[in-house]
Amino acid sequence: MFSYIVRRLGGSVVVLLGIALITFILSYAVPADPARLILGMKASAAQVAALRVHMGLNLPLPEQFWNYLVKLLHGNLGQSYILDLPVTTLIAQRVGYTAQLALAAWLMELVIGIPLGIISALKDRKATDHILSILALIGISLPLFFVGLELMYWLAFKAGWFPVGGTGGLPYIILPALAYGITGAAYYARLLKSSMLDVLNSDYIRTARAKGASSFRAVMGHALRNAMIPVLTYGATDVAALFGGVVVLEDVFGYAGMGQMAVQAINQLDIPLIMGTVLFAAVFVVLFNLIVDVLYGLIDPRITY
Repeated sequence: MFSYIVRRLGGSVVVLLGIALITFILSYAVPADPARLILGMKASAAQVAALRVHMGLNLPLPEQFWNYLVKLLHGNLGQSYILDLPVTTLIAQRVGYTAQLALAAWLMELVIGIPLGIISALKDRKATDHILSILALIGISLPLFFVGLELMYWLAFKAGWFPVGGTGGLPYIILPALAYGITGAAYYARLLKSSMLDVLNSDYIRTARAKGASSFRAVMGHALRNAMIPVLTYGATDVAALFGGVVVLEDVFGYAGMGQMAVQAINQLDIPLIMGTVLFAAVFVVLFNLIVDVLYGLIDPRITY
């Protein structure tokens, strides 16, 4: 197990370096000058050139990227061009809000999707299964921003049950999390149903029932445990989509998290802040995938490393 984790961590470093390189190249592929954006259109060419030298933008791109990696090894993500603050400070100010929203959204997906998947598997090809399949198809098809706006209008603006937008405690998180849960739960429901049907037809489930195990124990104690492995696999890949969805949710609901900050950094071509937010998200995705791979062996003893 330990050697496996060490190998995965080594591979993760290579992945993160690749992500940093791609993000750096794409940031500089945009036909805009960060120095000009900072100073404005009325600044003289000499002022823009002086600021480019001060920011190190006059250096060749390979040298700029190398300097960035050297700073990164020392835990320095750079200085924001626009806000003139360390990127680590800006991320620290926002990451707590984004983590709360992301965790709430993921839990909402599971709370909605897993029971629907179990019910669909147990009611396979019956009226209940058909109704849930239609609802799942609708949930998958709805754009996230549309669901968010509809929930905001009906439950916040019309009913007044939740704040219309902003950042704060639990009341500000429920609606964005519910919006993501509605659109994302359908994937978990359909995946779990397919996995449950395969497991329920397995020999060891029939053996458990033949030995007198109740239907509840056979389903919840035996079938669900092994059927959750594909769900965990999807959950690992869902983290990346979750970060993208949180960006949309934070923009729709005016939630002051990392997603909103990343959108502002892209609009202002704040390259250090763009790099910092992307790398932070990438580290989170890589670590989450590693945790899920380790959990496989805890859930299913047949899996070895």
